[in-house]
Amino acid sequence: MLGETLFDRSSIPLLVKSLDASMLRSRTIANNIANVNTPGYQRVEVSFEDELRKALDQGKLRGMQTNSRHLPLGKMDISALSPKVQKPADPTLPSGVNNVDIDMEMAKLAENQIIYDFSAKFLKGKYNKLNAAIQAKDVQP
Repeated sequence: MLGETLFDRSSIPLLVKSLDASMLRSRTIANNIANVNTPGYQRVEVSFEDELRKALDQGKLRGMQTNSRHLPLGKMDISALSPKVQKPADPTLPSGVNNVDIDMEMAKLAENQIIYDFSAKFLKGKYNKLNAAIQAKDVQP
């Protein structure tokens, strides 16, 4: 009960999912970069933020499923969110070989690193606050 209150009902699971999405995105971007000269290769990307935005939307109602065979209604439960790898519908061939644009992939990699660093730092702060509360100490900035 206490563990559920401290962890499941806080932003910690959301931050962990964000870190998972960032790691998966790093792997897919690295794979895209590795295949920049592979003829016919189709780049892949990770989608997570749009689903997260929908799940966090306070304006949507959320229905309750009383049976596992019922369809979910309203906004999605955050615990059910997971990043998904997909091939975008991008027929352009910027390199002439495939649809991987090395400059775009490098920019996405840098952006993803910033998101990962922020999530990791924020999660570390959450755990530091919990640790300080457990030890009855002041929170260190």
